[in-house]
This record gives sequence, structure tokens and C-alpha cells, in this order.
Amino acid sequence: MAKFLKIGFFFLIGILLIWWSLHQIPPQEWDKFTKALAKSKFWLIIPIFFILGLSHFIRALRWRLIMEPLGYKPSIMNTFLAVLIGYLANLAIPRLGEVLKCTLLAKYEKVPAEKIVGTIVAERAFDVISLGIVFLLALTLQFNVIEAGWQQLQNGGNAPTPSNNNLFIILGIVAFLVIVALILFFTLKDKFESILNPIKKIIKGIWEGVISATKLKKHNLFFFYSFSIWFLYLLATYIGLYGTEGTASSFSTAISCLAYASIGMIITPGGIGAYAYFMAKVLELNGIEYTIGLANGTLQWFSQVIIVIVLGGLALIMLPFINKQAK
Repeated sequence: MAKFLKIGFFFLIGILLIWWSLHQIPPQEWDKFTKALAKSKFWLIIPIFFILGLSHFIRALRWRLIMEPLGYKPSIMNTFLAVLIGYLANLAIPRLGEVLKCTLLAKYEKVPAEKIVGTIVAERAFDVISLGIVFLLALTLQFNVIEAGWQQLQNGGNAPTPSNNNLFIILGIVAFLVIVALILFFTLKDKFESILNPIKKIIKGIWEGVISATKLKKHNLFFFYSFSIWFLYLLATYIGLYGTEGTASSFSTAISCLAYASIGMIITPGGIGAYAYFMAKVLELNGIEYTIGLANGTLQWFSQVIIVIVLGGLALIMLPFINKQAK
């Protein structure tokens, strides 16, 4: 229930962002927004389809590389199809795809799921570093835009500081919960051990997967794959800026768009609402009308969702079929 409430909360944020971003368009600008979408160059979805498809394939190769120090070398096809299904699952429930692609690979390649979950943790950690590098590039190339963007994000104000009374109440509750937990632990120690043993095994497997990234034999290839993934993301964003009239921009603008749009993909399921809104705000800071920028962000987000649905749907069909044929 807690998991579904969390998903519902972030999905609601996405819906509210869609509502908010659309209400930023003045009534007299609605025709401009709809015409910008109607006149979009939808054929650009074709090159973006191949660019993002290639980035997903390289991601599969990189994941396979991280698994090598653990002694596992699954087939490229199974790894690639599992990655695509993972992206598809993430559209419905954030982070579900990360677990699902591990269980699928464990099923078809006979590798322990708990260990390759650890490789996902390592991979995501490197993605966070890569996103940080993208922000540094954007900060270098468009300092004024990034600074203005952060100021707008902080306009909501800081969280209120709790009073001393509230602080004492919180500390009291925490202390009470710690005492109750200790009493339960020592009272039911034997039962806890039977529960903790399989959990320890899973945690140990995940940890082995995480540290596998430090034992890579092909470091240069790993960094090349990582650079290629993010360069292809940037290229897709840059080409996407040509999808609507008046939004064609430089690579530096595309870097800023990628940086903020990536945050949008993180904070709401599949980037719903947030992706287009952040794209529109970055383009607005680059001198492009908010209405036109929102149309472009909507088009780019929609294109990515369609690509994931098509590729993920094909992967769902192909994965069991290919493995059945192999048997």
C-alpha cells in the first residue's frame, strides 16, 4: 500500500505539472500552442527512434560488462531485450523496471538476481555522476541560464524550521520506537535470525554486484559506453529541438535542456508533466516563447514514450520466443 501511495503521489505531481504548465499559457496563446504541435516535424521521430534505440543497446552492453567480474556473461540479445522491458515497466511504476530486468535475466540466463541487482545500483550511481557532468557542462556553457533556472526552482521557498517543542516531541517518538525495537529484538531473537539470514544473503549478493564495478577489466570500454549513452541522449534532444518551428537551437542549449529534462524524468513516472515543463522553462530562458517551448517539450516527451512502448512491446514478445527457439 505504501509503495502504491508513493507511486500515486509522484504520478499526481506529474498531472499537477501538466495542469500548471498548460495554465502558464495565456488564453490568447492557445492557438499558437496547438498550431505548433500540428505543424511539428513528426518524421524526426524516425532518426530519434534509432538514436535512442542505439543508446538502449549500448546500455545493455555496459550492463553486461559490469556483470563480467562476477563471472556471468549473459547473451547480448537477452540483456538488450531485458533492458527494453525494464524501460517499459518504468513507465507504469518507477524503478520496477530495474528489478524486472534482473529477474528476467535471472530466469533466462540462470544468474542470481540479487547479484545483478547490485550491478544496477552501481550503474545508476555512475549515471548520477554522468548527469552531474552534464550539469557542469551546462553551467560552463550557459551559466546565466542554469543560475536563473535554479532560482526559479527555489521560488517555492524553504521548508519551515520546526520549533523546539516539535523537535523534543520528534526526538521522544524516535527514542520510544528505538526502545520498542530493542525489546522486540531481544525477545524474538531466534525468530529474527531465521528471517534475517535470507535477507543477509540478498544484501551480500547486492553488495557483490555493487563492488563488481570496481573490478572491471575493461575500464576504457566502460567509459566509452557511458559517454556514448549520454552523447546519444544529447543528440536526440538536439534533433528534437528542430521538431517545432522556432525552437531550433545550439548544442549548448540542448545540453541545458537535457540536464533539466533528466530531472523531470526522475521526479515523475516516465517524466509525465515535468519533462515538458522543464524543457519549456529552459527554452524560455534561452529567448524562446514558453508556449512554443512547451509544445516542443511535449512532442519530445511523447516521442520518447512511443519509442519505449514500441521497443518494449516488441521485446516482451521476442524474449520468450527467442529463448524457446534456442532451447
